[in-house]
Amino acid sequence: MPMSSQGGPAPAAITATGLRKAYGDKVVLDGVDLHIPAGTVFALLGPNGAGKTTAVKILSTLVSADSGQASVAGHDLGRSPQAVRAAIGVTGQFSAVDGLITGEENMLLMADLHHLPKAEGRQVAAELLARFDLVDAAKKPASTYSGGMKRRLDIAMTLVGNPRIIFLDEPTTGLDPRSRHNMWQIIRELVADGVTVFLTTQYLEEADELADRIAVLNGGRIVAEGTADQLKRQIPGGHIRLRFTDPDAYQAAVTTLQVATRDDEALALQIPSGGSQRELRSILDWLDAAGVEADELTVHTPDLDDVFFALTATTVPAQPKETVR
Repeated sequence: MPMSSQGGPAPAAITATGLRKAYGDKVVLDGVDLHIPAGTVFALLGPNGAGKTTAVKILSTLVSADSGQASVAGHDLGRSPQAVRAAIGVTGQFSAVDGLITGEENMLLMADLHHLPKAEGRQVAAELLARFDLVDAAKKPASTYSGGMKRRLDIAMTLVGNPRIIFLDEPTTGLDPRSRHNMWQIIRELVADGVTVFLTTQYLEEADELADRIAVLNGGRIVAEGTADQLKRQIPGGHIRLRFTDPDAYQAAVTTLQVATRDDEALALQIPSGGSQRELRSILDWLDAAGVEADELTVHTPDLDDVFFALTATTVPAQPKETVR
């Protein structure tokens, strides 16, 4: 659990209880609960239409929930929306950058919107343009920027008001792999500065790389929540595979490891396993006791792709949230 500078648990940056939202007959969020500690990255995963963007819009005061309660940066969403807006930054999958003006002018416009004095606004703009490696392009129209440059400028504009909580709604959609990795590094640096990041994404690798905690949203409900490793352990399919080149050693292993699935053609055995060190040691002890040595041992554990597909399969109805502590 993240700790505060005093050694206790970090305060919650975002909490929500029973958030519900419907558009006509379509229920988009159906009782969503959240607890996100300050200074962490929280990733909300889900297929298209699962309600990820709606959750961001509600928590950033852009739309109102039909029911439920939420607190952002210590401010009640319903009673103090202005205080919430002052504490947060929001960057969507569609850039808010004005392509008709330069990068620097975009930054200065944002400084004006935050009512910064002219001199301070110019200083903040210059510092952020440098931080996001946009100095050389600062005087060029933003329409000439690449997708990665526009996304960096978008986040730089978001940081003008020095928000302590940032909502990133699919921030790397459409970016090439290099730009995506650059964006990941920016997010890590923000969190190192104590910023809380609420990230929505369809890129499972992104959540695996960045998030301290992940929730999977499906059918308007959070169907599972935990660290990446905790979520992976919920999904069956993990196994240890032993491969042999000596048929006699293979047959001896078959006799010793009677729980294994055989592949006689490949001289390989597959043993169900969660991938723990204890299970691995136990298998090796069995082989040692039988005087059998495998030529190759590999451990296969479910990845976030497996988790995502298992929890968001269209044939599986939404189920109560399973939280892993």
